[in-house]
Amino acid sequence: MVYPRRNLSADQWRNAQLLSLISAPSTMLNPAQSDTMPCEYLSLDAMEKWIIFGFILCHGILNTDATALNLWKLALQSSSCLSLFRDEVFHIHKAAEDLFVNIRGYNKRINDIRECKEAAVSHAGSMHRERRKFLRSALKELATVLSDQPGLLGPKALFVFMALSFARDEIIWLLRHADNMPKKSADDFIDKHIAELIFYMEELRAHVRKYGPVMQRYYVQYLSGFDAVVLNELVQNLSVCPEDESIIMSSFVNTMTSLSVKQVEDGEVFDFRGMRLDWFRLQRHHIGDRSLSLCNMFLDEMAKQARNLITDICTEQCTLSDQLLPKHCAKTISQAVNKKSKKQTGKKGEPEREKPGVESMRKNRLVVTNLDKLHTALSELCFSINYVPNMVVWEHTFTPREYLTSHLEIRFTKSIVGMTMYNQATQEIAKPSELLTSVRAYMTVLQSIENYVQIDITRVFNNVLLQQTQHLDSHGEPTITSLYTNWYLETLLRQVSNGHIAYFPAMKAFVNLPTENELTFNAEEYSDISEMRSLSELLGPYGMKFLSESLMWHISSQVAELKKLVVENVDVLTQMRTSFDKPDQMAALFKRLSSVDSVLKRMTIIGVILSFRSLAQEALRDVLSYHIPFLVSSIEDFKDHIPRETDMKVAMNVYELSSAAGLPCEIDPALVVALSSQKSENISPEEEYKIACLLMVFVAVSLPTLASNVMSQYSPAIEGHCNNIHCLAKAINQIAAALFTIHKGSIEDRLKEFLALASSSLLKIGQETDKTTTRNRESVYLLLDMIVQESPFLTMDLLESCFPYVLLRNAYHAVYKQSVTSSA
Repeated sequence: MVYPRRNLSADQWRNAQLLSLISAPSTMLNPAQSDTMPCEYLSLDAMEKWIIFGFILCHGILNTDATALNLWKLALQSSSCLSLFRDEVFHIHKAAEDLFVNIRGYNKRINDIRECKEAAVSHAGSMHRERRKFLRSALKELATVLSDQPGLLGPKALFVFMALSFARDEIIWLLRHADNMPKKSADDFIDKHIAELIFYMEELRAHVRKYGPVMQRYYVQYLSGFDAVVLNELVQNLSVCPEDESIIMSSFVNTMTSLSVKQVEDGEVFDFRGMRLDWFRLQRHHIGDRSLSLCNMFLDEMAKQARNLITDICTEQCTLSDQLLPKHCAKTISQAVNKKSKKQTGKKGEPEREKPGVESMRKNRLVVTNLDKLHTALSELCFSINYVPNMVVWEHTFTPREYLTSHLEIRFTKSIVGMTMYNQATQEIAKPSELLTSVRAYMTVLQSIENYVQIDITRVFNNVLLQQTQHLDSHGEPTITSLYTNWYLETLLRQVSNGHIAYFPAMKAFVNLPTENELTFNAEEYSDISEMRSLSELLGPYGMKFLSESLMWHISSQVAELKKLVVENVDVLTQMRTSFDKPDQMAALFKRLSSVDSVLKRMTIIGVILSFRSLAQEALRDVLSYHIPFLVSSIEDFKDHIPRETDMKVAMNVYELSSAAGLPCEIDPALVVALSSQKSENISPEEEYKIACLLMVFVAVSLPTLASNVMSQYSPAIEGHCNNIHCLAKAINQIAAALFTIHKGSIEDRLKEFLALASSSLLKIGQETDKTTTRNRESVYLLLDMIVQESPFLTMDLLESCFPYVLLRNAYHAVYKQSVTSSA
C-alpha cells in the first residue's frame, strides 16, 4: 500500500514507505500503482545537502516561509556535518551561526540553530541507530520475499531501489559522523550490525542482477499490452492534433507495440534513445514556452530588485542634496545670530543644527550606514547582471542588462514626475530649482551605475528627458512640461488676472500683492530669473516652445474677444479714427463706446502673458548661451543682419529659429501663427485688416480712463503699476506687429497712427478739472514713453512730435515725488 505523506514527519514517511514493501501481497500488483511512488526520495542525503546549502545561501526565505523553515530545522536536527571532498567535512551548525550572527534581525534564526544543534547532539545518533535497525529487518524480509517470489521484482522495482538508497544514506551518515560529532552516547555510533545491513544490500543487488530478465519481461509486456493500447486510444480520440505531434505519437505506439518477450529471451539489448528524443520533441513547445517565461521572470525580478535599490539610493542622495538648498541656510544664520546674542545675555539658545556633510564623517570603520548597505547589495546584483552579456534559451537571446535599462527608464520617468509633487486639488507644485537639484542628484546616482554594470546611461537620459520635453510621454502620461505649463497658466497667471499678483519689471519677477485672502504660494519664488532658468533647464527648448504655444493660445482667445468688441463699436471707432484732431467730436463719440474697461482689461492680460513669456525666453537664452554659446551667437548674428528688403516669409523663418533659441524678435513668430489661425471665411481680408486697425484705435482712445483707477499709480521702486497696466506697452507693440504682419500692412504706419490717437486722447485729460478723473494722470502719461521704449518701430523723436517731452519729464518728477511722500 502507498501511504499519504500529509501530516507525517520525514522519518515517519520513510518508515511508512519501507513498511509498504513488506505489507504488499506476494501476487503481482498493477504496475500503475507502483509508479505512484515519488522518485525524489531515492537520495535523502543529497536532499539534505540541497536544503542546508540552499538556505545558507538564500537565507532570506527562512523569515517569510514557514515550510522552508521547517525543512531547514529538520535537516539541522538530523545531521551536524556534510562531506565536501573525501575526508573534508562542513560543520553546518557552526558555519550557519557564524554567518547569521553578523546579520541584523537574525537572533531568532541563531536560536533555532542552537536548539537544532542540541537536538542533533542529543537525539540524532539514537534516531539513526533505530533507523538502521529498522532497515536491517526490512531489507532482510524484502530479500527473503524476492528470493521466494522473483516475479515481484517487476512491480516492486522502485521499492527495491528506495530500500537500497535509504540503507546507503544511513551507512554514509554513520561513517561521516563517527569522528565528527560530539557524542553523548558512544553506543549510538558503534554499530556491530552494520555488516549485516551491508550484506542484505548486496543480496538485494544480486537479486536485481540475477533476475534482470524477469523485470524486463514484466515491463515489456506492460508497455506492449497496456501502455501502447491506452496511448493508441488517446491518439485516436484527439480532435485537434498537429501533424508533427501525430507522427511522433504514432511512432510511440508502433515502438511499444513491436516489443515482445522473445526479445528478452534472445538477450537483445533494448535501445529507447530514439523514443526518449521523440518524447522531448513532443514537449519542445510547452517546455520552451515555460523556459522562456521563467528566464524572463528571473531576469525581470533581478532588474526590479536592482531598480529598487537604485531608487532607494537616489532618495537618500536627493535628501542630502535638499539639505544644501539656500532655503535651509536661513535657520543656520538665525541660530548663529541668536547664539551671539545669547552669549551676551548669558542665556542658552537652541541646540545647534547638524550641518550637511556630517553623515560622511566616520569615527569607526565598522559603522555601516544604510547607504553603505544599499551600495553593497547593488554591487552584488549588478555583478550578477553584468556577468553574462547574453543568454540563449530555446533560440531566444536574453540580454540581462537591457532588462535593467528598461526598468531604469520607467522608474526615472515616474520619479521625475513624482518629484514635481504636483497636487491638482491644492494647485501646489515644487519650485523648478528644487526639482532641478533633485533631478541632478538622481542623474549623478544613475551615472555611477556604469561603475557596476556596462549599460549606456546616456541613452536612458536621452530617452527619458526628451520625453519630458513633450506634452505626453510614450505611455500617454503627463510630463513635467505639461504639469508646469498647466500650473503657470492656470494658477500663477490666473491670479495675476484676478489682481492678486503683479509683474515687477525692476525685479523681473511676479510678486504677490497684499490682499485679504493670502495665496498659498509666493509668486516670486516661481517666477524670478533663477527659477525661470531652472525651468528652462528642465523643459529644454522643446518644452519651452510648448509653453510658448500654450501662452499664445490664451492670447489668441483674448484677441478673438477683442475683435468682437471692435465689431460692436465699428461705426463709432471708424469716425474716431479720422476725428482725432477734433476734441469736441471725439468726446461725444467716446461716450458712445461700450466695453471700454473690458478692452483695457483684456489687453492688460495679454501684456501680462507676454511679459511672462519674455521672462521665459530670456531664461532660455541664458541657458542655451551657457550650453551652446557658439550656436546661439551664430543665430543671433544671423538675425541681426537680415536685410530690410528680405521677403517676409524668409524673415519669419529666421525669427522662428531665433525665437526657439530664446532671442527677442521684432515680430513674434509664435504670436503670428496663433493669430493666423483666427482668420474667418465669412470675413474678407480687407474687413479683417480694418478690424485690426480699429482695435488699435479702440485701445488708444481708451487709455485716458486708466487715470481714474486708484491702482494705476506708478511705483518707481517696481518700475511699473500695481494693476499691471505697464504691461500694455508690450501687448500693444506685439499685437500690432503680429496683426499687421498677417494682413501685410505697414506696422510702422499703424503704430504712428496709434501714437497720434493715444497722445491726443491723453493730452485732453490734462485739461480736466475733475480730480477723480485725473487722479493718476501722470502715471498714465508714462505709458506713452514705455510704448516707445518697447517698440522697435517707434522713436522718441516721433513721440516728441505728438506729445511734449516736458510733460513726460514732469510726470516722472511727480510720480517720484509722490512715491517719496507715500514712503514717508
